[in-house]
Amino acid sequence: MSKMERSPLQQQAGRRRQPEKQQRKPDERIRRTRVRLGNALLELIHEKPIQDVTVQEVLDRASVGRSTFYLHYRDKDDLLLSQLEMFLETMSTLLSVRQEQSYRVVPVAEMFAHIASATKLYRMLADSGHLEDFFDLAQGYFARGIEKRLTESKRLKGLPPGELTARAVALAGSVLALLRWWLDRGAKESPRALDELFHRMVWNGLQ
Repeated sequence: MSKMERSPLQQQAGRRRQPEKQQRKPDERIRRTRVRLGNALLELIHEKPIQDVTVQEVLDRASVGRSTFYLHYRDKDDLLLSQLEMFLETMSTLLSVRQEQSYRVVPVAEMFAHIASATKLYRMLADSGHLEDFFDLAQGYFARGIEKRLTESKRLKGLPPGELTARAVALAGSVLALLRWWLDRGAKESPRALDELFHRMVWNGLQ
């Protein structure tokens, strides 16, 4: 997909990612400001469609000044993007961060349970046209997280790096396809059951 074909949210993701890697970890005051703004936006989009939410409403709800908002975000979509990226970063690195000693490469149970508890937000992303942006972002985050977990497992030490990356990309697509299928059918199965199913497929397919 060319730059011209990418959605505004996807283009913002590309612009945000490089400079932020070079920045130092935000101090506590900045972190609190970002949390307040993010929470305010999420509260408002549970009350009405995101296209009807204004930056001023977010500022009023968060008790943050306009100049402070624009120090951190370009606009409302940029704020939404930051919330999606924060969630994806947390979920895609969760197992490595807590050094879980297991065969799991994705915290399927935790992620599915969290998303199931936020179905209104999921519908909002679909209705506003941002759902595909979320899945496109998720593909990259989970591919990187899965590759790290496969490396940590040491079960595929003889695999060429290129093939390891390709498998991670394929597995990231699989877990997101499973998520779509599960939500579209009304989330009937338990997150734990799908975690076990996904990881049976992972390791049976990697023999």
